[in-house]
Amino acid sequence: MTQDDITTELVTLRDYWRYAISRFNAADLSYGHGTTTAGDDAAFLLLDTLDLPIDTLDPFLDARLLPAERQLLAARIEARVTTRKPSAYLTGRSYIQGVRFFVDERVIVPRSHIGEILFSEYLGEHGSSFLPDPMLVESAVDICTGSGCLAVLAAKFFQQASVDAVDLSADALEVARLNLAEHDVEDQVTLLQGDLFAPLAGRTYDLIITNPPYVDHAALAGYPPEFRAEPEMAHDGGEDGLDLVRKILAEAADHLNPGGGMICEIGSGREILEEEFPHLEFVWLETAESQDAVFWISAEALGVE
Repeated sequence: MTQDDITTELVTLRDYWRYAISRFNAADLSYGHGTTTAGDDAAFLLLDTLDLPIDTLDPFLDARLLPAERQLLAARIEARVTTRKPSAYLTGRSYIQGVRFFVDERVIVPRSHIGEILFSEYLGEHGSSFLPDPMLVESAVDICTGSGCLAVLAAKFFQQASVDAVDLSADALEVARLNLAEHDVEDQVTLLQGDLFAPLAGRTYDLIITNPPYVDHAALAGYPPEFRAEPEMAHDGGEDGLDLVRKILAEAADHLNPGGGMICEIGSGREILEEEFPHLEFVWLETAESQDAVFWISAEALGVE
């Protein structure tokens, strides 16, 4: 069946959604970049391509599509199957709690649990018992910022704060720069290139946010093509996935103000960390998909006086 045949026979969004699901299932694609099933991934790809709300499929299912829209959808469905790139790379956009960010192959597709935590804590879903009052945060830093998504969210939530955002990758910082401009936080967020805290000599903060590479080598070796399409350096956390987390814990106290703290995403290394650092008081934060992928640790617990 040629693309001309497809765009002639398929005329509604429902047609393309069904077709995409069938193609994705037949190709045994992998998910995990904001979607978890063929149906969800197809819906995201189609809706975002058409510039429609990505969480509102039903009202548009029976809408007839223009010829140019049909051609674009057919081409992107084909690209998703043949390239195995995440759908977000094909549309150029990704979302955290409904906030849209530009993405391409220079950065991993944003999907941090920390974004969910910030929204739930600071939009009133439940009260915070550990994160600082957003009106009292005057300085924050996002270590391993990647696309800049968490730095942008920090700027939105901590409106009185100056935010630094650090990444080792110059390419990633170019993407972050686009997202700062898109969200109009360029005057509030400063991008810095370097390895973790290296470019921050002498600087201290009320809040450290970090989602460092934390995938262990065994998991990396088994990655499907969708994850291999992302920059490997943004995933590689060493043999057990915690190399960078250890470095961050070792240096964080030098960059925290009294009364502050750090929120850090680590993936699946809770037992290793607790055994290796029995003297540290980790507070594990629950999200929709995990109970131990993110921890909070106060400045005091790290020895800041």
